[in-house]
Amino acid sequence: MFFSQAGARPRTWQASPSELKQWGKVFKACDEDNKGYLSREDFKVAIVMLFGYKPSKIEADSVMSSINPNSSGILLEEFLNIVRKKKEARLYWNEIRHIFTAFDRHYRGYLTLEDFEKAFRQVAPKLPERIILEVFREVDQDSDGLVSFKDFEYAMNYGQNEA
Repeated sequence: MFFSQAGARPRTWQASPSELKQWGKVFKACDEDNKGYLSREDFKVAIVMLFGYKPSKIEADSVMSSINPNSSGILLEEFLNIVRKKKEARLYWNEIRHIFTAFDRHYRGYLTLEDFEKAFRQVAPKLPERIILEVFREVDQDSDGLVSFKDFEYAMNYGQNEA
């Protein structure tokens, strides 16, 4: 796919010392009995405190199954790693949204071939029109002549989880 061949930016991000300190405080606040770990319910509260939403059952199950099976819950280091990954994913999603919005000059919530052509002319003025058309068709997953944010996000993420 074009976007993976173009070398989409790898997702690397480091938390600042103040963020790590804040996350540690949230961990301690949610570990009410000073057990040294967060239970499933403690974890949900921590995510609400940090991200403003309650994790779904599927998300909580996924996290709980990924931790060390010999521990009773999520240890501080595991928690910090989970939060860092969530923050990184959110920042990457925001970046994709920002790029999509820059392409969507008329704020319609979708991109037309004309939007694609204008955007590509700015960033790659010598790119042949047939390549732009190829990319547009590839990104337009349902072939309706429009690229939704979902289509765009999929294209931007394509190949990101491959080694």
